Amino acid sequence: MTERPSSPYTLFLDDYREEHRTRVGGKSASLGSMIGAGLPVPPGFTVTTEAYDTLRSHPDLRTTVHRHLDGIDHADTRRLSKATQEVRGFIEEVDVPEPVASAIGDAYDALCEEAGGHEVPVAVRSSATAEDLPDASFAGLQDTFLWITGRQQVLDHVKRCWSSVFTDRAVAYRRQRGYDHQVIDMGVAIQKMVVPQAAGVAFTLNPSDGDRSQVAIDAAWGFGESVVSGEVTPDNFLVDKVIFEIVDRNVGKKALEYRLNGSGIEVVPLDEERARQPCLTDEQIRAVARMARRTEKHYGCPQDVEWAVDSDLPEGEDVVLLQSRPETVWSRQTRPRTSHLGTDPMDAIVHTLCSPLSARQKQTS
Repeated sequence: MTERPSSPYTLFLDDYREEHRTRVGGKSASLGSMIGAGLPVPPGFTVTTEAYDTLRSHPDLRTTVHRHLDGIDHADTRRLSKATQEVRGFIEEVDVPEPVASAIGDAYDALCEEAGGHEVPVAVRSSATAEDLPDASFAGLQDTFLWITGRQQVLDHVKRCWSSVFTDRAVAYRRQRGYDHQVIDMGVAIQKMVVPQAAGVAFTLNPSDGDRSQVAIDAAWGFGESVVSGEVTPDNFLVDKVIFEIVDRNVGKKALEYRLNGSGIEVVPLDEERARQPCLTDEQIRAVARMARRTEKHYGCPQDVEWAVDSDLPEGEDVVLLQSRPETVWSRQTRPRTSHLGTDPMDAIVHTLCSPLSARQKQTS
């Protein structure tokens, strides 16, 4: 295997250290941190904020932003949308400086070689530094692109991630919160795509009552979009967080599946038998629960985890972690006193064993 390329414009996720956070943005920092903790995150690299700075220093960009966005009425959604489209179009047409383009292409080739393939499909994911600001939540305002292949396509979609700094939602939100457009530095995470047999979300507490002794898992066939969007009634499992016993299961009618089709993703209706069939084995359920629990321990607070069962990986190693964020509903509520947990003394013992340290409970995104 050839030596990985070295450049200030790229950083492989497994080389991430905490001092790199301001260079890679929130999402890439989270992915790198989880890889460093030994969690099963798909491999990849990040395009650093130094690369984005070469765009931001373009002599015509500031002029273009001011011309289209200064003084605009952000309540006029039609005008705002047109203005942001003009800015985004300018960014996506800009020629990336050759050292940046070469660094991104070389890192992609190295990732393909390490993954054992040619033009390996990747996810190209925005990773803004503003996601870390304490009084605002910019996460989800920028774009992600799936199933991208080839050096040129990767570079084009990096530019599309950069341009998503100027979506109408992101621009309006920054204006509402009193931030200048220059507050954002943009990193871009580029990861090998998984080919999911099944996917979904897991909470490291029971979202119905806040019970922290359980992991709650929602799962469906194929990609996880059907679960996140609410398009299907997913399978639901509750797993004891200490002994990893499956304490409750409900198999939903999963009417459709987001499935890989060649180089894209299609929505496929499911027949009655597959729709009613559990999409995870008991061992896979426990593997998801164990991974979610390890993620909670890593961050020190309850987590909302996105995961998948990757068909490209061997059985027993196929559950992968896609993303994790702090759970924000029950975690912010006052926890019940031990005396209210029940008459069985073991209730209090198990509750204590399953709970993060109180000093860590206050962490949020």
